Amino acid sequence: MENETSEQPDLVVLLGPTASGKSALGIALAQEFNGEIVSADSRQVYIGLDIGTAKVTPAERALVPHHLLDVVEPQEIYSVSQFQHDAIAAIQAILQRGHQPFLVGGSAHYIQTVVDHFDIPTVAPQPDLRARLESQPLEQLLAQLAVLDPVSAETIDSKNPRRVIRALEVCLVTGKPFSQQRGISQPLYRCLLLGIDWPRPLLYQRIDSRIDERMQQGLLQEVQEQLARGLTHERLDSFGLEYRFASRLLRGEFASEAEMIQKLKYASHDFTRRQLSWFRRDKRIIWLNAEGDLLAQASSAVQTFLAHCSPT
Repeated sequence: MENETSEQPDLVVLLGPTASGKSALGIALAQEFNGEIVSADSRQVYIGLDIGTAKVTPAERALVPHHLLDVVEPQEIYSVSQFQHDAIAAIQAILQRGHQPFLVGGSAHYIQTVVDHFDIPTVAPQPDLRARLESQPLEQLLAQLAVLDPVSAETIDSKNPRRVIRALEVCLVTGKPFSQQRGISQPLYRCLLLGIDWPRPLLYQRIDSRIDERMQQGLLQEVQEQLARGLTHERLDSFGLEYRFASRLLRGEFASEAEMIQKLKYASHDFTRRQLSWFRRDKRIIWLNAEGDLLAQASSAVQTFLAHCSPT
């Protein structure tokens, strides 16, 4: 869908798989182009989930203003429609300050809701229905979704219970497939989409190193602190692989910490493959060669884009 008109404000989007270097590059670009960053990460909105989400540090936030970090407590549900509303509000405020907005993150669905201005079904959470769905095995939920909404069943992150349950919730409350209720409105922004492209073996090495670093930084302690504050293991499972595997280790589901770390690395590689498959479908993305001068490539693309020319 063509979304570039002279009347639309400019939005630079920096995306890519986990551990690709989005945060550092986003900060460097924002510093160069008088920008502010809106995080497009479905987990960094939660207060206290810092290590497992690779949230930027206070020192990094001091370099460039960041938005949509630490928005809600982890006990609360933060939906994609809430993200869309908050992200657009943050971008508009950045534009009003005369600064350049950068949308930076790896949550593809979150990014799409802003770039393509999705009309998202506004079905309020149904606590009783959600509780019933949460009590069912994920395989059973996926089978039910495949019957009610085959399109969503094919495209959804099948290992994310929260997404599966939300799609089922909308289907069951409205009586219509979730995928048929998500339309596209007139885009709000003229967007430049930049992706960071690593050779797969190097990317896997970066992922493995990041997991080792997270363990050294205290991932298990972070999970134990959340449990002490009343967060359930089931809720932790919904926050992605790092929290799911750490929670399982604390429940005694792995023979050792070393086994958990190795299996987490393999699972993260698999998740990254699915992330990249999703991103590769979007032909608007300009992929930057991470083995080259990444900042120079990105700066050139942004400069060309902001001059209202077509980047190459």
